[in-house]
Amino acid sequence: MARGQIVTSLELETAAPPSSAGLEAVYLAHRNSLLRFLRARGAGSDADDLVQELWVRVNLQRSGPVLNPLSYLYRAANNLMLNAFRSSTRNAEREAAWGEVHLTGNADDAEAGMVARGEIDLARQRLADCGARVQEIFFLFRIEGLCQRDIAARLGLSLSAVERDIQRAYRAIAALKDEERG
Repeated sequence: MARGQIVTSLELETAAPPSSAGLEAVYLAHRNSLLRFLRARGAGSDADDLVQELWVRVNLQRSGPVLNPLSYLYRAANNLMLNAFRSSTRNAEREAAWGEVHLTGNADDAEAGMVARGEIDLARQRLADCGARVQEIFFLFRIEGLCQRDIAARLGLSLSAVERDIQRAYRAIAALKDEERG
């Protein structure tokens, strides 16, 4: 098609959708707009990290052609921001609950807290013994609240590899509980 030529709506409907390489080109062309969008939606200083994560996901995910790549990128950026917000909210609630337990506790609670911290340290050691990847996957799944599919995409692993590593972590913790009982 020559430059400056008028395109009819029929030609637009029959045109081949952009490829994943086209998605990358759209991302690069609209990166600053995506940053502004995320900042306006409340991402603040996390906007740069979110746009970078979006770039990683666009490169890792080799999906088929996307009919409207710009809308797709905005939706994906918004979803990433919402996931980050939910994760930080859960972390803040967990930290607040942890602080309340320690502020209102008595001497018996302090002793129980020391025992619990020892058990947590032992559980962390068992997870570390399983390997750094297993430990990272377990924390992303249980602490950050990411789903297995998102963990697989983030780490560039298959879903079954993530499932196996989570099972391995659970087995290590279950073995620790069995040792404490017996």
